Amino acid sequence: MYIILVYDIKQVGDFQKVQRKVFKECKKYLYHVQNSVFEGEISKSQLFCLEAALSSFFRKEIDSCIVFKSNNKKWLNKIYITAEIDDNHQFI
Repeated sequence: MYIILVYDIKQVGDFQKVQRKVFKECKKYLYHVQNSVFEGEISKSQLFCLEAALSSFFRKEIDSCIVFKSNNKKWLNKIYITAEIDDNHQFI
């Protein structure tokens, strides 16, 4: 399946530690698109592992994470409002 993962970490307490852990875990499975946005092809079992790891990092009362799922990347249209950044060829 193809997913887009978006997260928001509130800048209170140990937020930098949370940011590092979340970013590092997401990079294991997905391409970093910008700031707190990742995307890519992932299996159901990989998604399960990613969700389990992330749920242990996020502070559920103040942080948020949304996963948008699609069965196929072809069904997702991506429109760039600004210039398409292609520094490391991660974009589709």
